[in-house]
Amino acid sequence: MRTKREFREEHLLVTGERVILRHIQPTDAAALKRAFDTLSPESRYRRFFGATSSMNDATLRYLTDVDCVDHVAIVALTESLDLKTELGLGVARFVRLADSKDCAEIAVVVVDDMQRKGLGALLLATAVVAARERGILKFRGEVLAENRPIIHLLEEVGARRVAEKGGTVAFEIDLAEGGNVLKRMLREAASQVAMFIRSLTLPTNQ
Repeated sequence: MRTKREFREEHLLVTGERVILRHIQPTDAAALKRAFDTLSPESRYRRFFGATSSMNDATLRYLTDVDCVDHVAIVALTESLDLKTELGLGVARFVRLADSKDCAEIAVVVVDDMQRKGLGALLLATAVVAARERGILKFRGEVLAENRPIIHLLEEVGARRVAEKGGTVAFEIDLAEGGNVLKRMLREAASQVAMFIRSLTLPTNQ
């Protein structure tokens, strides 16, 4: 399994940014809150469908203390200038539906400074790999109709609109092996990466 709990990869985007992908951890709560605080009101509204101004402790626990099976969150990070800490750039998160074990709800959020640089596509494609490795064959999600960047990304990879109401668009992505959507999604992500630098997955006896 490529995206087991110890998963950690380093990529260089075509725009020059070096990013690290890995699973979120409980110790990331403070960094997640800092990244949330950097989001513009517009980005917060697009992600949370409301004027969410802060994250409380319960929300942070839910978002960071995940099981990496039914609730998976892949974070994108970069090293700080002093190389002592990692700064959050974005996260792709999916949660398996209780009544449909091969389907999950998906959400992707990227900090304002990293939007339109291909990071969303890379996160989404990595989430696809993680989902398929866990037996998930379909993503469902909902975005604001005015959120053109993410809708454009979804259209690029062939997501299917299933409903539009109340200013939101519901969509589905078929992750079946060999499917056109999966191929287009991975191709879109690959076009945004200048170099796969290295896998940083730790050795394991499992």
